[in-house]
Amino acid sequence: MHIHEKYMLRCLQLAELGSGNVAPNPMVGAVLVFKDRIIGEGFHRQYGREHAEVNCLASVKEENRYLIPESTMYVSLEPCAHYGKTPPCADLLIANNIPKVVIGIIDTFDKVSGKGVTRLKNAGVEVITGVLEEACYAINRRFFIFHRHQRPFIILKWAQSANNCIAGAGKLPMQISNGFSARRVHRWRSEESAIMVGTNTALIDDPSLTTRYWKGNNPVRILLDMQLKVPDSSAIFSADNWKPGDLPRTIIFNEKKEDTKDHLLYIRLVNNDHLIPQLNKHLYTLGIQSLLVEGGTLLIQSFLDAGIWDEARIITNQSLVIENGYPAPSLNGGKLKTSETYVTDFHTCYSS
Repeated sequence: MHIHEKYMLRCLQLAELGSGNVAPNPMVGAVLVFKDRIIGEGFHRQYGREHAEVNCLASVKEENRYLIPESTMYVSLEPCAHYGKTPPCADLLIANNIPKVVIGIIDTFDKVSGKGVTRLKNAGVEVITGVLEEACYAINRRFFIFHRHQRPFIILKWAQSANNCIAGAGKLPMQISNGFSARRVHRWRSEESAIMVGTNTALIDDPSLTTRYWKGNNPVRILLDMQLKVPDSSAIFSADNWKPGDLPRTIIFNEKKEDTKDHLLYIRLVNNDHLIPQLNKHLYTLGIQSLLVEGGTLLIQSFLDAGIWDEARIITNQSLVIENGYPAPSLNGGKLKTSETYVTDFHTCYSS
């Protein structure tokens, strides 16, 4: 393994520690190295707070600070060159006289894209880019998809029986996945900006769509309910942990009304063949960077049929057969990324 790859791997390990806390910013890790010895490291911990490079430099012990101008900074994403919530990181590296910066991947966000590299080079800094580029893209695929395609990163998730049923006869709700899977799903929820279900799922299952089985942030809940059939008493409309002034807790897409009421936001859609692109346009405007779609079959299938999705996560209970059950979505394509077994449940993840 090349020395640059070794330290970039450490950057990626650090970056992942910010998962669930930095969106809509990307996860970034940084490592400062002097003669093959790490003297500082950091990551972006919280949205609106210090970036990875800032935390990395701040971590250098006092007795090692004189080494900073002779060290190499490794960072998984191009340092920013604009004022946002914090000052430009490229300027910070220049001010600290860092002679060499190794970057995993160039930032595609238009306020950064290449500008950080240009600023560093213009200041005489040696810059190397494209180290473990694919891995650096993968960790921030939500961020890149959001800015490149102006829509959320879309994850479709469902649980099904061994004979590909998502519910019992007449859409009767059934417990399909086991407790291990339930906790993993709640972890997935904590990692995404928003979670979405359709009318029938809200009416039949009355889901709360929280992370109660995992420590982490609750995603924004999104309901597609064109005729506003879901009653106000449903769990999806609860205002748990919401405070006046916070962002909406639940967004209801419908064709009846536009309204804002405390923690609820109603957005009117035109009910036609272009429903999914409409949804994505609004979610992009709202800054929803990633979306976990949990049901039901018709809603998930609409994303699949439109070809607008990024990952499909399927939990199959291999020991359960549902006679005359309601069919699960049909994937019909995708590339298998991972497969794992959790007792009775077989988890597969496909990319589009």
